[in-house]
Amino acid sequence: MRPKWREPCRGGGALTALSALVLLADDGRAFAQSESTSRELPPIQIGGGEAAERKKPVASRRAGKPSPADHRIPVYPAAAQASDMRSVASGAKGQLGMASEISVSGEEINARPFARPGEALEAVPGLIVTQHSGEGKANQYFLRGYNLDHGTDLAITVDGVPVNMRTHAHGQGYADLNWLIPEAIAAVDVRKGPYFADEGDFASVGSVHIDLIDRTRGIAQVTAGSFGYRRLLGMDSAKVGDGSLLVAGEIGTYNGPWDNPDNVRKLNGLVRYSQGTATDGVSVTGMAYANKWNSTDQVPQRAIASGFLDRFGAEDPSDGGNTNRFALSSRIAQSDDLGSWKANAYVVKSQLDLFNNFTYYLSDPVLGDQFHQHDDRLMAGANISRTLNGALAGLPMQTTFGLQSRYDAIDLALTNTFQRGFLASVRSDKVGEGSVGVYAENTVRWTDWLRTTVGWRGDYYAADVTSRFNANNSGRTDAALGSPKFRMVLGPFNQTEFFFGAGYGMHSNDARGATTTEDPSDPATRLTPSPLLVRTKGAEVGVRSRIVPGLDTSLSLFILDQDSEILFSGDAGDTSATRASRRYGFEWTNHYRPRSWIDIDADLAMTHARFRGYDSEQADVYASLAGYPKAQIGNAPGNYIPNSPAMVASAGVTLGERTGWFGTLRWRYLASSPLTEDNAFRSSATSIFNGRLGYRIDNGWRLQLDVLNLLNTRANQISYAYGSLLKTDTLYNLCASGTAPTSVCQNGVMDYVLHPVEPLTFRLTIAGTF
Repeated sequence: MRPKWREPCRGGGALTALSALVLLADDGRAFAQSESTSRELPPIQIGGGEAAERKKPVASRRAGKPSPADHRIPVYPAAAQASDMRSVASGAKGQLGMASEISVSGEEINARPFARPGEALEAVPGLIVTQHSGEGKANQYFLRGYNLDHGTDLAITVDGVPVNMRTHAHGQGYADLNWLIPEAIAAVDVRKGPYFADEGDFASVGSVHIDLIDRTRGIAQVTAGSFGYRRLLGMDSAKVGDGSLLVAGEIGTYNGPWDNPDNVRKLNGLVRYSQGTATDGVSVTGMAYANKWNSTDQVPQRAIASGFLDRFGAEDPSDGGNTNRFALSSRIAQSDDLGSWKANAYVVKSQLDLFNNFTYYLSDPVLGDQFHQHDDRLMAGANISRTLNGALAGLPMQTTFGLQSRYDAIDLALTNTFQRGFLASVRSDKVGEGSVGVYAENTVRWTDWLRTTVGWRGDYYAADVTSRFNANNSGRTDAALGSPKFRMVLGPFNQTEFFFGAGYGMHSNDARGATTTEDPSDPATRLTPSPLLVRTKGAEVGVRSRIVPGLDTSLSLFILDQDSEILFSGDAGDTSATRASRRYGFEWTNHYRPRSWIDIDADLAMTHARFRGYDSEQADVYASLAGYPKAQIGNAPGNYIPNSPAMVASAGVTLGERTGWFGTLRWRYLASSPLTEDNAFRSSATSIFNGRLGYRIDNGWRLQLDVLNLLNTRANQISYAYGSLLKTDTLYNLCASGTAPTSVCQNGVMDYVLHPVEPLTFRLTIAGTF
């Protein structure tokens, strides 16, 4: 039974209203007076260039010693943001709110070797990014003991545009980053936990905000590597009027080590005009992307062990897909004597057609279980926020108000297919889903060593679902949630700060689940609609210190409760809402720069994750499988959360200056995880090393060799455990003859299902600037 949370007090609203009146009367003078006495440590920031002046900063910090100009990856000071770390019209950089908050420059990200664009986000401490089928499909994310599937509870934006897709054909929160050009990243801002009022849907575990560069030297780059990897990149910018016009284009192909080649064909483009600065500027960005691919989906371990399939083989070689995305967005930011404001608007047209077969011959013993998921949507939204600087009883204060809106018009379809050919429709829906979020935050600096932030956020969601095949699954649904937030910062004391945060958050569920009352495959089976919005609740304490010269270290202890967990369902190929859960653990992040030519980082995250309550439905399933141990194992009720890693670790060292030799060695570790609720199946730990060696000439030319899976480790990108059926299984014949019970045949043979890591891979890059 789900825990009932008492609705918290909303007394922060009175403080916010009072703050606004005082701010207007004060004209921002008191907050400006605090600039000279600000003592907080500069925000955690990795990478960047020389410090740049800003017009009318919202809050200043004590300036540190400037970095030498020849540093290849300057790290400190972070007191003033580097010019290439803040995109035009991105707004003023806020004060550090939690120990786990961090900014990473695009330069540092691109110093890392990675196999695919989404892996650039592994610069986020504690985040693991994998791929379990095909290079055009969204990545799979792991953070703070969560298997976030393709993006649930990890909010991702690029240039202020949300990446997560709600009510998506393949899974709630689907976040495809294959269209991202890593070289166009200016900076990545990272937050974790439901403690920030301007973070809404999908942000309970964390949020990742990617800013794009505004200008660059001309770049021409070609990469060739193992397994048919080819990539061409061109990027340049020019002064147009008072601003800059940036153009970038990318073409890529890849086959992979698979018996059935991926045959990826990717085309990607970016055009961006920007004028001004981060706090006083405007930008307009257009993007276009198209991709087609085959995919080798996860395969059952018993097929590999028996020799029926090679480790890189495919049970259904017709799996794959195609996708496209076209986006237009704009941002504007301005500062004035009272503070600052910013706004952005966007429209995105995207389409995905995905063919998968996760259970092989479980549902259809003749033609197989391949299905087609179709998602065609138009997404539009706009956001605006206003920040006012002032004082309360002589104390420096800052108040921010914001409004966020979004609407998705979606055409969805799920059909059964054979070798991508239509067999039968399962369901087809037209969905219109809109949301409005309002928020306010008030920060008061009580002393030079104490700062508090009180916030509140309100979200309203409404959706209309039209089921084309079953009117009983149509309907209108809406929901609203209010979420209070609180943060406190103490220090610095001897170069050390202490942080506390607590708050409520939320994530949305698939709108179809909120209106569905009959099983699309069996209308006689009644279903209980799921809630449209799900409550989350979390708290965190942390400490960050720079007491050791050159070392920035932080430790955060967190707890996060969810009223409903979203899990991957192997037989359906998407996610489903399940029981309430609780996670608690810690993250330890370290960044050390002892010399100008050496940069070291090491991160460790450990989490305890469990469901709450008892799963009586799963107990019934377990009992129905008695007498068939290969079907019953792994189906006992339990409180383990499948694919929730207890430990994630990473470390790396980067060597080199702006010219000459440079190199990087990186290691990342994903610990063994439970794959079923009873812990009967567990994944193997994954430990991977990647390396890079190169030479840079002072005229801009660069030659580099990336070596992925340096030790040729035999490991898995992802492992699951669920029931499936192969024609070689003994149970297949028992089900075909009608000997085995229906419940057993519907469950299939429980087994590990895996997608392997690519073997030792080389990629050679030649790049020049002009």
